[in-house]
Amino acid sequence: MASFERLKDYSRESITFTNRSVIAFVFVVLLMLVLIGRIYYLQVIEHDRYAAISENNRVQLQPVAPRRGLIYDRNGVLLADNRPSFSVTLLKEKVGNLDETLAELGQLIELNERDVERFHKRLNQRRRPYETVPLRFGLTEEEIARISLNYHRLPGVQVEADLIRYYPHGASLVHALGYVGRINERELARVDEQNYAATHYIGKLGIEKFYEDVLHGQVGFQKVETNARGRVLRVLERQDPVPGRDLQLSLDLRLQQFIESLLKDQRASVVAIEPESGEILAMVSTPSYDPNLFVTGISSKDYNALRDSLDLPLFNRSLRGSYPPASTIKPIIALAALETGTFTAEDKVWDPGYYQITKNGRRYRDWKRWGHGWVDLNHALAQSCDVWFYEAGHKMGVDPMSEMLSKFGVGQDASLDQPEALTNFLPSREWKEGRRRLPWYPGDSINMSIGQGFLVMTPLQMATATAVMANRGHWVQPRMLQGLLEEDGGEPQPYAPMLNRKEKPADVVLKNPAHWDQVIDGMVSVMHGSQGTARRSAAGAQYRIAGKTGTAQVVGIAQDAEYDAEALAERHRDHALFVAFAPVDDPKIALAVVVENGGERSGGGSSTAAPVAREVLDAWLLGDYVNDLEAR
Repeated sequence: MASFERLKDYSRESITFTNRSVIAFVFVVLLMLVLIGRIYYLQVIEHDRYAAISENNRVQLQPVAPRRGLIYDRNGVLLADNRPSFSVTLLKEKVGNLDETLAELGQLIELNERDVERFHKRLNQRRRPYETVPLRFGLTEEEIARISLNYHRLPGVQVEADLIRYYPHGASLVHALGYVGRINERELARVDEQNYAATHYIGKLGIEKFYEDVLHGQVGFQKVETNARGRVLRVLERQDPVPGRDLQLSLDLRLQQFIESLLKDQRASVVAIEPESGEILAMVSTPSYDPNLFVTGISSKDYNALRDSLDLPLFNRSLRGSYPPASTIKPIIALAALETGTFTAEDKVWDPGYYQITKNGRRYRDWKRWGHGWVDLNHALAQSCDVWFYEAGHKMGVDPMSEMLSKFGVGQDASLDQPEALTNFLPSREWKEGRRRLPWYPGDSINMSIGQGFLVMTPLQMATATAVMANRGHWVQPRMLQGLLEEDGGEPQPYAPMLNRKEKPADVVLKNPAHWDQVIDGMVSVMHGSQGTARRSAAGAQYRIAGKTGTAQVVGIAQDAEYDAEALAERHRDHALFVAFAPVDDPKIALAVVVENGGERSGGGSSTAAPVAREVLDAWLLGDYVNDLEAR
């Protein structure tokens, strides 16, 4: 059978090709219409939205930290400064692999485990989006150069300049000024988060903490243009921050450092106040520590050394040290005895060296074992005769003593800007029944009459009570701020919120104003009388001093035993105390001195604390800043 070859149907193939071409054309047109529609949607309908997104990627709003206010002493000496410091920071949102980045940085600069641990802790704290987290502070110029050369390998890593607090006088003022440190999450929750958007530091203690709102200032903002990597190309708009206000304090740096030289390495405190104004002239607590260690974060080694020291350098003795005031409160007890009519200034008490409530009862010893014989008020204060005060305390009881002590600020914090100051408590009949569930015994009154027993006070409270005595009852509230400094100079301006922060205690008004002179004359006899316990410390003085010594027991001794400092461990010896004001007729300074375990002999207040006070008085009143104690 013959085979036939099929002929091609060119007309059908042409129709098929034409149909396929039309379909393809229509498909392409439809795709182009979809594309055009999408472009129209993005460029026209959604233009504003995507323009804003694009602008936000290119333009960022950054907070600008304000400059922290400076702090000066009463003579214009700078006490707290700001210094530039460079730190390496990471922006989490732009860091790819965090562990790899940290490892690479560790090859460029020195990073220890503590730095990395703190970084992770800060990273996990609440923060604003696109806010950098510091890794290490205090970079050297060489370290900055190494990081800068490797920016291309370290996305999200940058070197930032910051102003950090610097205390030029180191340990001299930390217990008076306090210090600033890194802000933590708990503190951030208490402040205005927006105002602290670019701030890494906050006041932690003392003046730095109390006046934080004044020192911090107001945050500013700037719009910056960035590239794809987030690097700032230029500043488009800026609202400058408002710097913190500068403070002028009543502290006198020269007096402060002179007192430190007097105390040397002793565990001690001195608080000096100007009686007329209540301004704190000096507040020294030794030993001390360098606050600069805490600003950017203290190492574990350094902190453990401070924390574990037996001398407690972190402890502010001036504000938080609770000491039995001992005989330093005898002038106040004497006022109570005179005001209640328990004794007159001329009444005499027989002192055989002890006092007994009942004939065969317990003997309350006088510091002078053989007694003082017949003593009146002046002699009782000048010689610190315990028996006179034992009998006065026993006769009038606790209520008049508590009432008079409260008028001098015992059991309260009357200071205006010392937030860490302890209030302590005022022993009374009600206090003991409420706290100890026990009645008040006559022996309690006897102990209280010489500043022992339940009664404790801080050095600031002792100095405050002495200032009220110097003012003959006129109350002044201790304060450290003189005022806020203006940019154009001039006198410091009062800061109303501080002045109105706390109601002023009522002045001490006596039934008989002559009692002031009688008690103060007794305090003058302590210093200038022929038998005064501190007469050696007042020898050759060009002004008249009113003072009172005190020696507070740390451990008890047997009733018939004699105090022997050499037989006791150094930390078990008596505390030495002294309060004074001068000149008597026009007081310019009132102070309290506490030297822990300074009772090298009986009468530690006169032999240890009073000489320190005399040096301070000479320095302030005469400008004599020569330490004569070194020659002794």
